[in-house]
Amino acid sequence: MSCITNKSIKSPITPTWCPGCGDFMILNALQKALVELELEEANTVIFYGIGCSGNMADFNRAYGFHGLHGRALPSAIGAKLANHKLKIIIIAGDGDFYGEGLNHFISLARGNHDVTAIIHNNSRYSLTTGQSSPTTKKGTKTKSTPTGLVEKPFNPIASALVAEASFVARGYSTKFLELIQLIKAGVSHPGFSLVDVIQLCPTFNKKENHPFFAERIYDLAAEKHDASNKMAAITKAQETEKVPLGIFYQDKESMPYHAHLSQLEKKSLVDQWSAKTNIKKAIRKFR
Repeated sequence: MSCITNKSIKSPITPTWCPGCGDFMILNALQKALVELELEEANTVIFYGIGCSGNMADFNRAYGFHGLHGRALPSAIGAKLANHKLKIIIIAGDGDFYGEGLNHFISLARGNHDVTAIIHNNSRYSLTTGQSSPTTKKGTKTKSTPTGLVEKPFNPIASALVAEASFVARGYSTKFLELIQLIKAGVSHPGFSLVDVIQLCPTFNKKENHPFFAERIYDLAAEKHDASNKMAAITKAQETEKVPLGIFYQDKESMPYHAHLSQLEKKSLVDQWSAKTNIKKAIRKFR
């Protein structure tokens, strides 16, 4: 089988995001990470949600599935259970993943399903012109909250930790080289991995721009943070004045969901069914 290369992963379709959007950096970091990991093309599947991040489905030349709002998550679990040999990656936005997909997010973390979720977190529903999302700060005025948002922002890092996620990290779209390494670490982790990426949105989130984050971000590893200490990770996740980047927590002894299933010890479900099932007729009928 052939591995993903710089040439094979590039789609002929030109990205249509706004100039200065952080999605460009996330796309390039993901593609670079997949190439460096030498993943097999045939065994790598990317699941996309709805929103600006979901448009990435057009810009990666890879096997993929474009789901509805929040529904890329259960689809990804289904694919993993059908063929646990696949490397499964989810691309979603903060509204998509932490809003419509929140219950599925908790299920992925609790079950420690072996999928990697890369979240484009710009604190807005930007594709639909900038309404507030679950991670928007309290008091923010948007088209959907003209007098100011009442709710406090959802904390994805803390929520992932208490939901028993075995790998939790935060990246920043402008920290390109560091983001590549975080994505590689998440994809390589045997279990559920969340890589929440702060994404700049110069069109609908002008206040939280690069100067805003440049004053607040810092590297967890440089602070000698112990990523094996969950309580320390939870404490770091509660910081509001500063924005820590890097791996908050990783359980290197974690056992992914599919590894608990005796039915999958010898063969994947796909391999077990292949001799009994012929789907060629159905494919010819519906394609």
